Amino acid sequence: MSVISPKPEEEQVISTHSVERWHRRRSELAGWLQRPKRRLRAKQVVWLGDIEVDVEMFDALACLKRMNIPTEFSCAGVSPLDEPEDHSLYAYITMPASEKTDRFVQFAMERMKHRLLVTYEPSGNRYDLSSYFIGHNRSYCLLLGACAEAFARLEHHG
Repeated sequence: MSVISPKPEEEQVISTHSVERWHRRRSELAGWLQRPKRRLRAKQVVWLGDIEVDVEMFDALACLKRMNIPTEFSCAGVSPLDEPEDHSLYAYITMPASEKTDRFVQFAMERMKHRLLVTYEPSGNRYDLSSYFIGHNRSYCLLLGACAEAFARLEHHG
């Protein structure tokens, strides 16, 4: 997939969202900023090789690793320990671009549709896949894991 931008160093949104969904997202963000943040439980982590990852993101990350799609950063965003200010704002995963990653990103956008926000950062040649809706982080992690498994089956049998 090639993404062309007027300013190649700027991050580019490559997933498609309606104007109404962007308005809803801005409204959700404004509401979220006003609400008190309460701690539901401590952040839960597990080891994936030699890296500690959020337990909610483990299935997706493990599947991507089995397919040799590297990841650089991830956060499930389900605990105040993730980020003190924005702990439950978005769940995300960052991955370097490659031919296989390009195919996965396209597959994920088709499968997850409006639930997925995908940006591409030309300067780092990487994608950021994040939850589009605020407060849907656990479901995003489950959907991304299921999406990775479906992609793995498709790549294996396709």
